[in-house]
This record gives sequence, C-alpha cells and structure tokens, in this order.
Amino acid sequence: MISFALISASAAEPVKLKLAFPSSDRSTSYLAAVKPFVDAVNAEARGQIEIETYFSGVLGKDPAEQPQLVLDGTADIAYVVTGLTRNRFADNAIIEMPGLFTNMRESVAVFNRLMAAGALQGYDDYVVIGAYVTEPETIHSNVPITSLNDLKDKRIRVNNPGEAAALEKLGARPVFLPVTKISEAIGSGSIDGALVPPSPLVDYGIKRVATYHYLLGISGAPLMVLMNRKIFNRLPKPAQATILKYSGAWSAGRFMDTYEAVENSIMGELKSDPKRQVTIPTPSDLDAANAVFAAVADDWASKSERNAELLKTVRAELTKMRSTR
Repeated sequence: MISFALISASAAEPVKLKLAFPSSDRSTSYLAAVKPFVDAVNAEARGQIEIETYFSGVLGKDPAEQPQLVLDGTADIAYVVTGLTRNRFADNAIIEMPGLFTNMRESVAVFNRLMAAGALQGYDDYVVIGAYVTEPETIHSNVPITSLNDLKDKRIRVNNPGEAAALEKLGARPVFLPVTKISEAIGSGSIDGALVPPSPLVDYGIKRVATYHYLLGISGAPLMVLMNRKIFNRLPKPAQATILKYSGAWSAGRFMDTYEAVENSIMGELKSDPKRQVTIPTPSDLDAANAVFAAVADDWASKSERNAELLKTVRAELTKMRSTR
C-alpha cells in the first residue's frame, strides 16, 4: 500500500505504487498491457512516483480477486481480466458479444470510446489506465474440427456466456474453464478443444496438445489495468498527469501494436507447421455462424433496456467507424 508520508517528503523519495500481475513477465499480456505503461511512467516520473510490478500472483494468487486487491489496499494498481468478475463489470458483456467485432482494433477502439464516455458501469472506485481486448477467440483442438458440422457434440472451452450460447446453438457442448487449465484438460481428454486467441497457445502451452485450428473468430476477452481512485487522487498533480498521459489511448495503442505483432508471429508459425491443420471457415459457414451470433446478441439485448441500449450504441459506433475506412 502507498505510504502517504512519502508524498510530502523529499523529491528524492518517490511514492511507491504496487502493481499486481497474476502471471509471469514473459506473458504477452504483461508485454502488451503492463510493461509499456510502467516503463513510460517510471521514466518520466522519476523522483515522483515509482511503480513496482509484483508477478505470478505474489499479491494475490486468484486472478478473479485482482480488482478487490486494488480496493482493499493490497495493491494500488492491478491487471484485471474482467470476465472473471462478471458481476462487478456486468456491462463488459457487450465487448464479449459473439461476432460483433471483426478484429481486435475494432473492439479496443469501441471499448475505449465507451470508457471515455462513462457508458459502462462498475468503475466509480477505479481510474482506468488501460482498456484492451484480445483478438477474437478461435477454436483449437486435438480432434479434427474444420467446419461447423465438426462442432457437433464437441466439448469446447469457453470463457463467457455469449460464447457458450453461440457454441450451444452451433451444436457444441461449451465448458467454462480457466485458461490455465486448458492444456491439461485437452491432454486428459476431458475437453476436445478450446476457444482462445493465439497468444495463450504459447503462454499456456496449449499448442502442445492442440494441432487443429479452426479460425472462426467468435469474441475477444476484455482486459484492463485499474488503479484505486482514492490513491490516484492523493498523488501530487504532476504524478497524476504522468499516469494519465500514458493511460487511455496511449496505452491502448501500445497494447494493440505489441499484441498484434506477437499474434501474427504465432499464426505464421502455425500455418507453416506441416503437422498442423489450420482452417479458414467457408463463406457458407461464416454466414451460418454470423446468423447465430446475431441471434445471441439480440437475445442478450432483450434481457433489459440497458442491454438493448448498449447494443444499439455499439452497433451505431461500428457502423460509423466502418463507413470512414
């Protein structure tokens, strides 16, 4: 926890901020979402503040508890997978909606616009340093899945209710499972495959057990870096300004560039490996899947006026973005 006595101390004694990160310093999430921000702030705010990253769950092992670590003072800042705390950040379901976004850059842009407009609930106690989204998750398996027909009765890992609803409509059997358990579950045969973006294939060893890759993009996973708002408000104004300078659009840009480079490299390796089968869905499969995705989104919107308004807002934002390309 931050020591406020340091704020009035000599400039040679920077305020120390603790950042909780549940995985290793080699993970793509750290390299894309955390490292650029920490390095930039520490370089510019030298003598004012210093952010120290605590890796591998040192401040709290459970990835689902990261937002609470920030509120209870265990950490000042944390990397958060919002899908693990769905009740706290319920509006983020719109970012996870199947088929809504064609790629990571679309979803990150819309996510950041929604955050800037204060359109998503759950963030009153936080300063949002970064709002990111992975590439749409695709299907990776150890059994042949090369078409929608091959999904029938297959046990596929999912990480959000929208993906589960979509796969169920497509004939599969969705299984909720943390990303850290996927490799073991595929290896043991308890699931047939998993929905993940490319980077976890390497970060969590999934590509060792999955050799079929069906590139039906379904939905991305929202990721965030959040800071305790009370802690932020007590920092000296120059320190606040530095944190804000490297938050928002700046942080999102670094995330996208880093994440995209890593994922393109991984996909290149998969496609060039003769022991793997990488399949792009046919136009007819895409049409069938998109009809399912639209039905899932409309069903979600029918659950409440707020859901309906969020879906309407995002669809309008995407129409506007796509018309200017």
